[in-house]
Amino acid sequence: MATATGPVVTDSEGRWTSASRSAPERPRTREVLVFEVEGQRYGLPTADVRELVRAVTITPLPNAPAVIEGVVNVRGRVLPVLDVRARFHLPPRPLDPSDHFIVASAGARGVILHVDGATHLALLDEDEIQPSPTLGPSATYVAGVAKLEDGMVLIHDLTTFLSEAEAGSLDEALRAPGPR
Repeated sequence: MATATGPVVTDSEGRWTSASRSAPERPRTREVLVFEVEGQRYGLPTADVRELVRAVTITPLPNAPAVIEGVVNVRGRVLPVLDVRARFHLPPRPLDPSDHFIVASAGARGVILHVDGATHLALLDEDEIQPSPTLGPSATYVAGVAKLEDGMVLIHDLTTFLSEAEAGSLDEALRAPGPR
């Protein structure tokens, strides 16, 4: 007579079965905030997003890397504003009252992304996120590509947005004395 190694229960049809069987795996998902810059859609994992706010005036930061638009004070924290347009070689555009700031974290660093607008939250199946294909110079900053019902979205990786030299230069500019 065989013995079960775990508790024995009946299934929905009254058959004896071992309760130690693993349940079917549920698909892993990733929630992303979808935003637009110059008509292109990007996604940022919500784990990296702290809040979404309307754009405000950006204070220039002397000696900062070109990819930094300036700084903004968010509830007592001075945060650098990343220039997504410059990084992706898009034409500059003046700040518009309809623009959004995504307050996020890039590793341990608090940052702000200046975007044209945030559109929605999307729940993506991890298995359907493809590694970024060769997209040219911008591919370095994209962690993957996913298909939504109405098109594609490039999932952004903030930890790769600044090079090591740019991060060091930004740190120096933030430490420099002067008005903020």
